[in-house]
Amino acid sequence: MKTRAHVFVQGKVQGVYFRQNATVVAKRNGITGWIRNMSDGRVEAILEGREVDVSSVIEWFHTGPPKAIVKEVVVKYEKYVDEFTDFKIES
Repeated sequence: MKTRAHVFVQGKVQGVYFRQNATVVAKRNGITGWIRNMSDGRVEAILEGREVDVSSVIEWFHTGPPKAIVKEVVVKYEKYVDEFTDFKIES
């Protein structure tokens, strides 16, 4: 079963290579979509793929890379639309 998750990560998640590491984790799990920094200090991501793989990436989001301090991860599941061909960092 495939799914789509719209994720917001709050805490010390900018300037700690969160997006770069998340891209590696997402690609390793076969996830497509994107990730970007938000002006309010959060990181936003859209993840599409198999439910188990999306869950693995979201689980990683709860910890992030070594210098990150994740305070909250908000996930909104949406209808899978097969919109992306890869996973990338958006600006």
